Amino acid sequence: MSDVGLLVRLEAKPEKADDVATFLAGALDLVRDESGTVTWFAIRIGPTTFAIFDTFRNESDRQAHLAGQVAAALMENAPALLAAEPVIEQVDVLAQL
Repeated sequence: MSDVGLLVRLEAKPEKADDVATFLAGALDLVRDESGTVTWFAIRIGPTTFAIFDTFRNESDRQAHLAGQVAAALMENAPALLAAEPVIEQVDVLAQL
């Protein structure tokens, strides 16, 4: 059961949209190594709009993820890939299947 999550919205620079898609797909292996991440989705909403949705069992697992390798790599590459800062929202999971 997951109690908490993250919704991260990303807006790529138009010429970097494919690079953002590649970055997100490549991040999956790093996330698999995180024992506290229950689910992780990287999605493309539009030509340059992306999001990450992930869930965690508890707040400490969510904070560990925010301090982890994927977050660090995203913030390191954000200036080159993104048109704006990532919007990171901490969410509560109300229901799940």
